[in-house]
Formats: sequence, C-alpha cells, structure tokens
Amino acid sequence: MPDPLLTRPRRVGHKGAAHIEPGNTLASFDAALRHGVDMIELDVLSERADGSGRLLVAHDYDDMRSRTPLSFERALEHLSGDDFAGLEFDVDIKVPGYEIRVLQMLRASGLVSRTLLSGMYTNSLARIRAAEPALRLGWSVPRVRRDYTTDMLTAIPALAVLTGYRAMLPARARAALKERRVDAIMAHWRVMSARLLRAVREGGGELYVWTVDDAKRIAQLTAMGVDGIITNDPRLF
Repeated sequence: MPDPLLTRPRRVGHKGAAHIEPGNTLASFDAALRHGVDMIELDVLSERADGSGRLLVAHDYDDMRSRTPLSFERALEHLSGDDFAGLEFDVDIKVPGYEIRVLQMLRASGLVSRTLLSGMYTNSLARIRAAEPALRLGWSVPRVRRDYTTDMLTAIPALAVLTGYRAMLPARARAALKERRVDAIMAHWRVMSARLLRAVREGGGELYVWTVDDAKRIAQLTAMGVDGIITNDPRLF
C-alpha cells in the first residue's frame, strides 16, 4: 500500500497558524510546528511602498500599521533554527520592488533550498528567476488584495469575474510552467478546478491551494491530489 505521508498534500500553515496565534509572528510559527505542518507560509513587505526601508513580516500596510511587525531578519533567524530543520517555507512577496533583497536574505540564512518564493506579480518573479534559478517560484492567482466575495456589495460582480478567470486560468498556468517561468501555481480555492490540476500536471509543476479553513474542503482537495493546502488552522488537517 502507498505511504500516506508520500501521497497526502503538503500541510501549509498560513502566516504560521493564524487561527491559533496572531499571524506572521514567532508564536504563530511555533504553533504551526506543534500542529504538524510541512511548510510555513509568511508574508514579506517593505517598510515603504517604494520598496525601501526594513523588510517586515506583514500581509499589507494596514496590518503593518496595526501592530509592531516582526522583522524578516528575525523571522529567518528563528526559522533557520534546529526546531524547524524538517520544514519548508513559502515566502510570499506582496508587491514588487524589494524581491532581490528578500533573495539575498534567504541566501544569507541558508534557506534557498527549502523555500518556495511566491507572489502575484510575474515581473517580480522574473527578476528572482534571473538572479537565482535554483529558487523555486510560485505564481499566486488571482491577483487580489482581499476576498471580495465575502462582502455583500461586491460578491456578485466578484464571483462573475472569477468565473471568467477560472475558465482561462488552466491555459495560462500550463504555459507559465512549461516555459519554466514558475514551478508552482498558488491558486485561491475559488478558482480551483480539475482542469487547473490537469493543466498544472501537463506543465510539470505543483499546485497549492489557499486559504482553506474548512475541513470538508480540505478533504475534497486531498482527494483531488493537489500538492499543498494552505490553511490558517493546521488543526483541521
């Protein structure tokens, strides 16, 4: 019989374990480790919108202003420790402009081989590919700032747009993977489909689905055979 540890998706903790401890903090990373994740996702943002200033572990500028965010340097120091030796990392770059600095810090921490660097901007991913071909890249889709389908005022138009996007995504994903522009597709669960999974397989890449906080949906995606599932609550696994 196949080993279930080899066939199940990677268990990825979003911002660590954001439903257990405040996300993108050392406590959240530690909680993700305790609850058996295979990979920890964390967000990196430059202190200023032009890409300058410190690199901070924050999802967006509202998040950054609402608390004292962890520095990316401190996060890498923590995650490169012995306790996390068996884990991989999904470092998500939120906007272009500081991606080479992120790469340099990953090199300095010795984590390039254990990192999947993801982002929504293909030009940003292209810069990293040219600078470090060995670093795995994930294209996050669709490009959104928040989930507009949860707001009654925006839900209907947002879902209509997503329907069209979902139909054209498989071909775009297949092409990006075949051309080796990226190594993985990081797809929101609302644009996930069997067609997308087939396209990713045909392109020779991996498929991760975000952000899934429902146990039934996790089971469905596991049965489909996706490569990774990203959740705020790794207890759901």
